Amino acid sequence: MRWAAVIAAGGRGERFGRPKQFVEIAGLPMLAWSIRAFASMDEVVEIVIAIDSAFTRDAGALLAEHAPASTVRVVPGGATRQDSVRNGITSVGGGVEGVLVHDGARPLVDPIDVRAAMLEVRSRRAAVLAVPVVDTVKLVDRATMRVERTLDRETLWAAQTPQLATLEDFRAAYALEDAATDDTSLLERIGVEVIVVHSRYPNFKVTMPNDVALAELLLQRRAS
Repeated sequence: MRWAAVIAAGGRGERFGRPKQFVEIAGLPMLAWSIRAFASMDEVVEIVIAIDSAFTRDAGALLAEHAPASTVRVVPGGATRQDSVRNGITSVGGGVEGVLVHDGARPLVDPIDVRAAMLEVRSRRAAVLAVPVVDTVKLVDRATMRVERTLDRETLWAAQTPQLATLEDFRAAYALEDAATDDTSLLERIGVEVIVVHSRYPNFKVTMPNDVALAELLLQRRAS
């Protein structure tokens, strides 16, 4: 299967304090780590970055430097992550059968995990990298902050990215006007079966400034 990687990097880093996709981690802008990971995979024939128009030139420069042999494209980010991903999926070129959607703020993504997820994808079947929830999770009434019940963590998994499906299924899912917090939620709503694939390597999202130090340590350790 020939794949396109759509990297959602449209955020302005409001919680982070500045546009985080270009913050340097272990010697490279954060976004470059995801580009390099997907460019190293023969299965990925196209890389698309959906990003705020203010950073189009910077994203193009990163693609030229770190994915010189790939078909690359930069598209405008939308008002929401969902809009950005829709723009990216819409722009995917011909000859691509599968799409993986990845958050640009997850620089630790590893091709070994991505390939394991790719193996699960076929028509009407998608995959998502995830890890088991280790904390006890409480269902809480937001108005009173009263615990309504404790969920069984044995059945709970925390979804990560990339999230993968056929191009046809993704385009059908993103034709919905529904709001969703991730890509596979939309796929579920059109009846696509979603398989969880255990992410064996650290793949957390860099959200706060303190996350940078941990990501840098892990990337340096991986390189050595």
